[in-house]
Amino acid sequence: MTRTVEEINKKIANGEANIFTAEEIKNSIRNEEKLSFEDVDVVTTGTCGIMSGTAAIFHIGVTEPGAFQKAKKAYLNGVPAFPGPCPNEQLGSLDLIVYGTEHSIKNHEYGGGFLFKDILNGEEIDIEVETIDETKLDKTVTIEDFGRAQIIGTRMAFKNYTAFINPENDVVNSIFNGIPMKGSFDQFTFSGCGELNPIQNNASKTLIKEGTKILLNGAKGTVIGSGTRSSDIKPNLMLTADMLQMSGEYLGGFKTGAGPEIYDSIAIPLPILNEKVFEEIRILNKDINLPIADIHGRHLPLSETNYEKVWGNYDERPTFNFEKFNEKDNENIKKSCPTNAINENGTIDLDKCFGCGLCVHLSKNTTYTMNIGSVDFDIENKTYNVPITCRQSDIQRARKIAIKLKQLINKGEFKI
Repeated sequence: MTRTVEEINKKIANGEANIFTAEEIKNSIRNEEKLSFEDVDVVTTGTCGIMSGTAAIFHIGVTEPGAFQKAKKAYLNGVPAFPGPCPNEQLGSLDLIVYGTEHSIKNHEYGGGFLFKDILNGEEIDIEVETIDETKLDKTVTIEDFGRAQIIGTRMAFKNYTAFINPENDVVNSIFNGIPMKGSFDQFTFSGCGELNPIQNNASKTLIKEGTKILLNGAKGTVIGSGTRSSDIKPNLMLTADMLQMSGEYLGGFKTGAGPEIYDSIAIPLPILNEKVFEEIRILNKDINLPIADIHGRHLPLSETNYEKVWGNYDERPTFNFEKFNEKDNENIKKSCPTNAINENGTIDLDKCFGCGLCVHLSKNTTYTMNIGSVDFDIENKTYNVPITCRQSDIQRARKIAIKLKQLINKGEFKI
């Protein structure tokens, strides 16, 4: 039995389509509910995590026409922005490319991801420009002053991710952990939303391809094609969407042991065209392997686990225990929070919180508590148990954007 995209879109238009989120499908399977191909027309998948290949292209007016010939350098809140490729000679405006992973020259803990979130949240942004004749210009702008802003993700929504440990007796600065990673199996960090992840739910890669419509950080976007490091074994996607239509709740900066990175949220609809596609979306976390690598050499897996062992029934957000709060002791925890979600009084800004668990690890599960779990694995016939100390993907935002996509489809505002 089969159906076409046209038939599904007709059912959507008539309000007759059966739309499920990936999580709803998985829960149905775990509850042993009888759900067949005939019952499902579209499944909305989602993921959220650090996506280093994110860049933005901006067009911003900074002066009246004729004030300068063209720009040589530019900075937005200290984050380097690269003028061009169009020079906009004598027009008083700039085309700029900004990388989500670029670090501010003024504050090493601030980078492109934090800048993009500040723009979307309507914050004032300081633009500094150095022209080719050495003139320096300075202007404050907000999102209202951006004539154009487009996000392009060169590699996003990987199907396969890797978890990391440090088996040595040293400390390693890496983007794969929220803080420098201590050795002797002290910490375990991982990425990926497992069974909610778009490509995991279409292993045959028959549905997600060039032209597929998506949500990127809440804005309608498109799959451009395969990502820059995509392969048959480790596929990923190149995506784009209008940044001015995005929401700051879905993207932002994430501090790591090697400086700030950027996270994004993505939802992709999967039309259930045949029985094979329906079987693919039935994959569960226990069926998805997660390699565990030495953080000294990310391509050298030492062991493996699965996504059931890292997500399971664990808590998704920490709890703040006021009676345990000590302002002096909490200073390092606040500074280390990857998304700056901890306030001066120790409370958690849940709009910023990523659920990474680092505050729980640093406070030894007292000031901040959360059941984040631990992982058992074997290396050379020896069993280790290492606590999960940093999640670099956010299951809550992945769920939220998948639900948003489902709602848009049900309203007829998103066409498959």
